[in-house]
Amino acid sequence: MMEENRVKLIGAARRAFGKKGYSAASMDELTADVGLTRGALYNIFGDKRGLLAAVVHQIDSDMAMRAKEIGERTGDDWGGLLAEGAAYIEMALDPEVQRIVLLDGPAVLGDPSQWPSQSECLQVTQAKVEKLIGEGMLKPVNGEAAARLLSSMAFNAALWIAASDEPKEVLPKAVEAFKALATGLLARPA
Repeated sequence: MMEENRVKLIGAARRAFGKKGYSAASMDELTADVGLTRGALYNIFGDKRGLLAAVVHQIDSDMAMRAKEIGERTGDDWGGLLAEGAAYIEMALDPEVQRIVLLDGPAVLGDPSQWPSQSECLQVTQAKVEKLIGEGMLKPVNGEAAARLLSSMAFNAALWIAASDEPKEVLPKAVEAFKALATGLLARPA
């Protein structure tokens, strides 16, 4: 029952936060929409901020999964790493991603590098980077440092798009710069 209520509340919050934004979303309306009380929300998530953290985790995890699927289609590890980063950046055009993950998330939850979903993504990226270093494809730099910089480049490019008045114009600039900077890690020119 508790897991069912958790799923209901995350779904309702995702709709409310996506439509109205975190600060304008009413917890009373949100809980009433799914036939629950505010007490249920507090029991499961602690508070509204805890609910936002669960929603951000879900969306950010979905984004990472979609980016991974796109990367796997390239057929090679280096191309896949670049494609994943570009796909993550492109997801900043999605209004739900913009509002919840890129605008409200950092404003309410703080440093995205400390979010569990970003930590999971970082571990996956680090493993890929270290594999490429081991194969001699990338320069022998610290794998964690390279993974953190690649991840932060993609996230910050997505933030730039989300905050832009012309996100569709910013997107190609952000992807091009991301790829150019990432290519600097190659042990030999591409």
